[in-house]
Amino acid sequence: MTAGMIAPADEPTSAPADPATGSAKTKSRSAGTARYVVKRLGQSALAIFLTLTTVFVLVRMAPGDPAYAMAGPLASSEDIERIRQSMGLDQSIVTQYWKYLQGLLQLDLGTSYSFQAPAFDVVLDRMPYTLTLTVASIGLTTLLAIPLGVWMARRADTRRELGANVLTIAGQSMPDFWTGLMLITLFAVVLPIFPAAGFATWSSLVLPMVTVAILQIALISRMVRREMVGAFSSQYATVARARGVSERKLVWRYALRNSSIPVLTALGTRFASMLNGVVVVEVVFAWPGVGSLVVRALETRDYPLIQATVLVTAVLAVLVQLLVDLCYPLLDPRVRLGKGTS
Repeated sequence: MTAGMIAPADEPTSAPADPATGSAKTKSRSAGTARYVVKRLGQSALAIFLTLTTVFVLVRMAPGDPAYAMAGPLASSEDIERIRQSMGLDQSIVTQYWKYLQGLLQLDLGTSYSFQAPAFDVVLDRMPYTLTLTVASIGLTTLLAIPLGVWMARRADTRRELGANVLTIAGQSMPDFWTGLMLITLFAVVLPIFPAAGFATWSSLVLPMVTVAILQIALISRMVRREMVGAFSSQYATVARARGVSERKLVWRYALRNSSIPVLTALGTRFASMLNGVVVVEVVFAWPGVGSLVVRALETRDYPLIQATVLVTAVLAVLVQLLVDLCYPLLDPRVRLGKGTS
């Protein structure tokens, strides 16, 4: 049987293990998992810190002056200088960075220039809308992409599978803004079924959710198809068929389980990227989430708001990736999270 696969047949059990030995192994695995989690949290904290530092430098290197954006084109140089002093932009970059780090430790990223409110609070007020859109989109992706990928794998190299491949390639090729505009035209203008913009009722979620999910369904279904085709041609699948295992059981219990880790990794990665990548969709549908907030922050050179947005989305993305890693042993018990284990 090929290494790394889950045996489909019921194997004879060995002699009962020593309870003391089993308890020691369990404690060792728990300690290894705890060390792994602590190590990953340290790496994640470092990654978030470097990300925030990079954003701090880049936004100040970008052209444009926040004081001028707030004062307007008719303001005098004295007015602009006074606004710069009130924002602390007249200080050296080192001093600004030091104050930024002090505020970061207290989760105080300053006051938003455009909202005149704590930037962190402004982002937290908008984050539930982005999370709602992202979770709904990844849920729809999971419900449709996995069965579609399995269906394509079971009909690999047939005319039906060729048609599904054409659709998934088209889904990967369509830009989000174009897909959103087409859905608005069809289902909000020609057939006024769903709202075109905003978030007044839950029906407002349908069009932006489908817009985001189309690309993800195309990507994940093709990955599931590739992994399942490899599983169907493996030695353990041949042995399972020879021993009379039903095709349904082989597909959903064994082949899909052996393909689940790369698929779960892809879903986690797409979810994390969607937290930062729904900006265009939120703008198209006037969705009151973080994406449209970022656009406004960039237009007004709102440094605190940009930094707060990056902090919140980076932390969420890191937590999602850590959760995905911790799910690996649940899918494949041979995967161990700790030093000296595979």
